[in-house]
Amino acid sequence: MVDARHFLGLEPTDDPLRWRLPVTPAVSTPGRFLYGGCGLAAGIVALEAAADRPTVWATAQYLTYAPTGSVLDWEVVLAAVGKATTQARAIGRLGDQEVLTVNAALGRHPLEASGTWVEPPVVPRPEDCPPQEFPSMFADTVLVRVEHRVARGRLFSELDGRPGEAGSAFWARVPGHLEPSAATLAVIGDYVSGGVSQPLGVRTMGRSLDNTLRVVGLVPTSWVLCEIHMHALANGFAHGLAHLWAEDGTLLATASQSISVRLWTEHTTFTPPEQPTPGASGTPRRK
Repeated sequence: MVDARHFLGLEPTDDPLRWRLPVTPAVSTPGRFLYGGCGLAAGIVALEAAADRPTVWATAQYLTYAPTGSVLDWEVVLAAVGKATTQARAIGRLGDQEVLTVNAALGRHPLEASGTWVEPPVVPRPEDCPPQEFPSMFADTVLVRVEHRVARGRLFSELDGRPGEAGSAFWARVPGHLEPSAATLAVIGDYVSGGVSQPLGVRTMGRSLDNTLRVVGLVPTSWVLCEIHMHALANGFAHGLAHLWAEDGTLLATASQSISVRLWTEHTTFTPPEQPTPGASGTPRRK
């Protein structure tokens, strides 16, 4: 069994409001910097531990990059603690440089009324779906630690330039993780950025500007179905939404983000972006 904290390698400190996240290859992108979904997931783990309440929603704004090999220091601020809801934020820093901020609401209160007003897609079972094809440069990154089977849409090798459907879906599984948490759903939900390739019909690279997870309810499930709907691409930025489903059709959460998009050609290189200098004043722009 692997929980989200151990999957991420998130380390507690003597202060319950402070954590450390070594940015290892296991939580990094092929560009050798922290994967955005892992950043949101780490913030969620720290926030839930500090508030002792489950996540209702959490959103991350990514300001710059944490390179592989660095250590991200987390500070949790419980901004408002009510009878049923805590409003809080977790700030990830390299030195005094803010890298990302996760804002969240946590809690629950009893209400007899409930309902789900969307339907899960009809797709093959995970065992009947082909594994997604990952290029060799994806090795030793977080992207190969999550098992990924294509339930609707095209494999990488099938992206031949012809436009496709805006909707796609895949089954995801974190080996050894039998019960999903808000944090693991944050990791899976960040795959929305990869959904841009499906309607365009070509490979793209997406770098998240933000990432929002809204939790409906958690039930045991080995596989999570990530159903992606891309809404639009304009001026280099795409916007999309995902529904995250359990194997029994329970809606677990929704995930949405805006993405800076580049086309991925045979000449594209996965080079680390320009990094901030810890302690420097000002916030460098994301490249």
